[in-house]
Amino acid sequence: MPDAIAGEERTDALIWRAAPFVFVVFWAGGYSFAKLGLAHIEPMTMLALRYGLAVLALLPFLLLRRPVWPKGARHWASIALTGFLIQCVYFGLAYLAMKRGMNAGTTAIIMALQPILVAAAAPVLSGARTTPLLWLGLALGFLGVLLVIVSGGTLGPSPSAAVILALAALSGITLATLFEKWHGMRSDPVVGGIVQYIVGFAVLLPVAWTTETMVIDWQPELFVALAYLVIANSIISVGLYIALVQRGDATRISSLMYLVPPLAMIVAWAILGEKVTALALAGFALSALGVYMVSRQTGRG
Repeated sequence: MPDAIAGEERTDALIWRAAPFVFVVFWAGGYSFAKLGLAHIEPMTMLALRYGLAVLALLPFLLLRRPVWPKGARHWASIALTGFLIQCVYFGLAYLAMKRGMNAGTTAIIMALQPILVAAAAPVLSGARTTPLLWLGLALGFLGVLLVIVSGGTLGPSPSAAVILALAALSGITLATLFEKWHGMRSDPVVGGIVQYIVGFAVLLPVAWTTETMVIDWQPELFVALAYLVIANSIISVGLYIALVQRGDATRISSLMYLVPPLAMIVAWAILGEKVTALALAGFALSALGVYMVSRQTGRG
């Protein structure tokens, strides 16, 4: 019996050790698959459809297992607020920014500011001390992202309204990360996911109804894109991100975001045929070094 328990603990440890890498890869792939799908559907319509499908995909898991339900109104409200910040503010405003003319590269580099914002705010909330090496790691990660974006020549002109929308989207994922770490309540991933996507669907469907035509061109590429965005991006990636923030240090988990733009470029090369330059690979290596430094420093804390 003790051997069986020890084996389960080792398996659990391996799963959580692999979780950050799974999160980064699946999250990074979302950019290319979103681009694949957006050729056949408008942004808010796609997000509303994505969230509705995510709820339907999660319902069987809710029926087949015995989830740990949130305890009290405060816990329910915290899940709903996190869902609003990530699904509506972050994804919704980022998609609107791209609809207003902001290209993917500019959006990615703005979102790459998140680890620095989290690192600056986390000590204020937790009382923890930061170190020069932690800030150096964050700076190297951000520099790596800059190299990747510049290498692709994707820093095109963006209307001021799009920039404001993108910065507001950045505030959404940053506030969600800090809020999850602050309230300290862990949620069942299935229950949390269903609540979040119901919130996203309820908010963005009226937005799509009033601002878009909601015409959908049902092509195979759209089916593939939605399947990826629902399963890999919405259910697995977002669920892992929240679980990792709840289990660990917010700055360390946020620093993983530095790996997303370089990996997104690699996925775009594989799926969309977009080129990867030597400078982009150098940026990826620099981002990886920055993430490693941040992980080492926060791990010691």
